[in-house]
Amino acid sequence: MTLAIFLIVLIGSILLGLPVSFALLLSSMALMFHMNLFSADILSNALISGVDSFTLLAIPFFLVAGEVMSIGGLSIRIVRLANAFVGHRKGGLGYVAILTSILLAGLSGSAVADAAALVSILYPMMRGAKYPEGSSIGLLASGGIIAPVIPPSIPLILIGVAGGISIKNLFIAGIVPGFIMGMTLLIVWFVLARKKNFEIIEKSSGAERLNALKDGIWALFLPIIILGGIRFGVFTPTEAAAVAAVYAIFISTFVYRELTFRKLYLVLGRAARSTAMVMFLVGCAMVAAWLITVAQLPQQLAELLTPLVDSPRLLMAVIMLLVFLVGMVMDLSPSILILVPLLMPVIKLAGIDPVYFGLMFVINTSIGLITPPVGNVLNVVCGVSRVPMSASIKGVLPFIGAYMLLLILFIVFPGIITVPMKLIIG
Repeated sequence: MTLAIFLIVLIGSILLGLPVSFALLLSSMALMFHMNLFSADILSNALISGVDSFTLLAIPFFLVAGEVMSIGGLSIRIVRLANAFVGHRKGGLGYVAILTSILLAGLSGSAVADAAALVSILYPMMRGAKYPEGSSIGLLASGGIIAPVIPPSIPLILIGVAGGISIKNLFIAGIVPGFIMGMTLLIVWFVLARKKNFEIIEKSSGAERLNALKDGIWALFLPIIILGGIRFGVFTPTEAAAVAAVYAIFISTFVYRELTFRKLYLVLGRAARSTAMVMFLVGCAMVAAWLITVAQLPQQLAELLTPLVDSPRLLMAVIMLLVFLVGMVMDLSPSILILVPLLMPVIKLAGIDPVYFGLMFVINTSIGLITPPVGNVLNVVCGVSRVPMSASIKGVLPFIGAYMLLLILFIVFPGIITVPMKLIIG
């Protein structure tokens, strides 16, 4: 009965058009009334304590770094670097998009930011070369969702906080599956490119490649500093976020000289607004998570899934199907903050590696960002490029299909994620 009340109020509020954060608060209040626990003091204290976390300080810093990356010249230099090395191949701008998406993923950690940057820079070039608009947008959107998987990643920070999982291990574990997602896009684009009569641009000379590398090397140092510092214990993920923000501002201001005081003011304003929205959502979710624990909803869910606990792969398949269905209609962050506290006790009971589960959850919900009917990233790229949604959906379907096959591969062979992680961590 308690689980039903929580889900009915939550889903009903979302269907009525309430923002997810307010829907979480309303469902939490409904639980409090049901358990005779309602108190404005308890509610406000739980809301504040939910965001009182040193780990969550990483979010505003990474948001600042991502905004600076777009405005301060780091993104365009990454594109030029990728174009110098792979742009001359048949369908070369597609390969440029994939390589750029992998490199940008190591800079920002935001799927929406990466997808918007990719579309604004590369889509006009692809249209100028007469690439099909549907396939182009499908590829750019699919490349953007690599960002939540490869560190630094805001969703990995959220899932670490919501599930009590080591963020350092999540960051390290995300490297290999993120690159595999990129390789998957390469294969799909290679197959599509063989059937098209793409314009082939002139191959860059050795001097041009060297110049592009020299110009982009400062941007490439950012993920190296972040991951190297975390791996060797120089700083925590939160400290790494602060280092990333300071480094991005320094390079954009004093090396590339594209970040003016006025632009920095705009960057900080955007990052502050995004941080406020994320933190309020996290606070509301932590209130719900606390009440979920008090109401013993995870135990009720565990009872429903008990027959599958002895078969971890089957359990993961069922959970991933549930997560995929939720991800089709709900954004990535709310999905994490609502479902992870419910599912973690079941995952631990089944003996599934929490880091593996966290990565699988983020990969799955990231696919939801380009999956109709909601598909927030798909909506963003359509808005930026002004391509009709119908053409975009048709163009993105081959990439969604390839990602789903990859997800099944990760379920059948979890060692693809866990073994490299253990080797890197040592």
